[in-house]
Amino acid sequence: MHRDSERHKLFSRRALMLGAGQAVLMSALVGRMYYLQVIESERYKTLADENRINFRLLPPPRGEIVDRTGQALADDQQNYRVVIIPEQAGDVERTLNLLSLIVPLSAGERRRIRREVKRKRAFVPITVRENLDWSEVARIEVNTPDLPGVLIDVGQSRHYTFGQETAHVLGYVAAVSEKELTGDPLLELPGFRIGKAGVERVYDLALRGTGGSSQVEVNALGRVIRELDRQEGQPGTELRLTIDLQLQRFISERLGDKSASVVVVDVHSGEVLSLVSTPSFDPNAFNTGLSQAEWESLVSNPKSPLTNKAIAGQYAPGSTFKMSVAMAALEKGAVTPETKFFCSGKIVLGNSTFHCWKKGGHGTVNLHKALEQSCDVYFYEAAKRTGIERIGSMARRLGMGAPLGLDLPGEKSGLIPSDDWKRGAVGTSWQLGETLIAGIGQGYVLTTPLQLAIMTARLANGGRAVAPHLTIKDRVGKSGPTRSTSEQYESLGLIPEHLKHVLEGMYRVVNVPTGTAFRSRIKDKSQTMAGKTGTVQVKRITKAEREAGIIKNRNRKWKDRDHALFVGFAPFDNPRFSVSVVVEHGGGGSSTAAPIARDILQEVQRLIPLPPQPSDPKV
Repeated sequence: MHRDSERHKLFSRRALMLGAGQAVLMSALVGRMYYLQVIESERYKTLADENRINFRLLPPPRGEIVDRTGQALADDQQNYRVVIIPEQAGDVERTLNLLSLIVPLSAGERRRIRREVKRKRAFVPITVRENLDWSEVARIEVNTPDLPGVLIDVGQSRHYTFGQETAHVLGYVAAVSEKELTGDPLLELPGFRIGKAGVERVYDLALRGTGGSSQVEVNALGRVIRELDRQEGQPGTELRLTIDLQLQRFISERLGDKSASVVVVDVHSGEVLSLVSTPSFDPNAFNTGLSQAEWESLVSNPKSPLTNKAIAGQYAPGSTFKMSVAMAALEKGAVTPETKFFCSGKIVLGNSTFHCWKKGGHGTVNLHKALEQSCDVYFYEAAKRTGIERIGSMARRLGMGAPLGLDLPGEKSGLIPSDDWKRGAVGTSWQLGETLIAGIGQGYVLTTPLQLAIMTARLANGGRAVAPHLTIKDRVGKSGPTRSTSEQYESLGLIPEHLKHVLEGMYRVVNVPTGTAFRSRIKDKSQTMAGKTGTVQVKRITKAEREAGIIKNRNRKWKDRDHALFVGFAPFDNPRFSVSVVVEHGGGGSSTAAPIARDILQEVQRLIPLPPQPSDPKV
């Protein structure tokens, strides 16, 4: 009995201790549950939601680019692409083989797809091919029962409707490179494109817009179950350009396959109505992806299709520079409109002989006749009396020698030389013979087609410092309202009487039978144009070649032919439009560039019948 009693007491103590331990453990468990479910409930709810809900950034539609009339030049279009989901496809290689019978796949595309299959989760769609046409989409859809895991997806892709004609103005978009990442999460989205050239680059931030967001519910593996919420982004700003599409296309067709450039400017507002550089390229190819062969074809082309010659081509202006020399000489008093020089076909300075383009000379000429017939000897004499500093000062006032600030990347400054410039660049002082060469727009003098168009506009509008621009409205961060007349621009301080005589000389170039561009005149008196031809040597003519007889342009290699230039404005009595034409290795300015300018000035007056302007170039 005693032993049974002891055993019972021992069992009771053990049971009590076990019960107490269980009670302690239960209390701890209840306390922990209370802590997790009550005190920490919000925290764990948030963590659970973060694992369950994914927030995704949505790319916004890129802003449209339109011409002055509202015609779309660049917009976003539906981009049909075919994707493959590996877990649904099963045998990815077999599915790709079947798909390639409908949409041929290159070896490079297959390698990319294999890499992405290994790198991504099996349920993540992988893009096989973008920018499918409707017939390809239809064939894939019809064959989907035999293509497991293959789907058609719809996205947005930048499209340039008039790619070749507008490429150098619009530029293009392309994928974001690693060095272009700025921390903006939009830039890290797969397939996101940014502006890489043209106005697409200058106004990229405004065109880009603001991203949207999407909340989707996912399972533990990250698979999307459903979309919970969607907030669309803010589309990019519509960008309205000053360019007239019809004029742009007309000029592109007129130039054909020539290596050339044309700029057309409203002489009162500075609006660039057309800016063409040929040959051109297709900007859509940069968005969809250039092949190596296509890229090599572009960069090896001797006519440089990727270069915007209108703003980045730097050329000796030749005789189109003579108006600037004339204005400088008149302002200094080195010549008057009545001053006459005798042109025998050459002028001698020290041991050097400077030739006129006309071998037998022009005889006695004054300012009007010198411009009309483009007499080099007259301008040699005028430049010698005026000096390079005065000539340079006038050229800069007329818009040469520095970038004009056009809203396009890559604008070059050209070069208006001076003694200081030569000492710094070459290390020697300026020579008088170099002044004579500069007097006919050659030697060190370099200009761009845009600068030549602005020079002409500033002469034609009565001497106002009109500046070029490509956007119409102050909607993309550009300061200042659209200018409607040249009166809103600062005066250049040109003397009206001098300007009158120079413009008269430009009129005679085109409208007098002995003028160098008479054959290219506009016969409609209401559209009469004035202008100046220019022919620029690209290869020095030796004394022996001159004595043997200069080989005609058409008989030379293309690279050795002269550049052909023309600047002009119309209508003469009330100027509205200026134009510059540069045809690389085109031969004579009168035979090649002037007819092009005539056709353009006729077309722009037909397309844009602006109201009369208050400026009168004859006062």
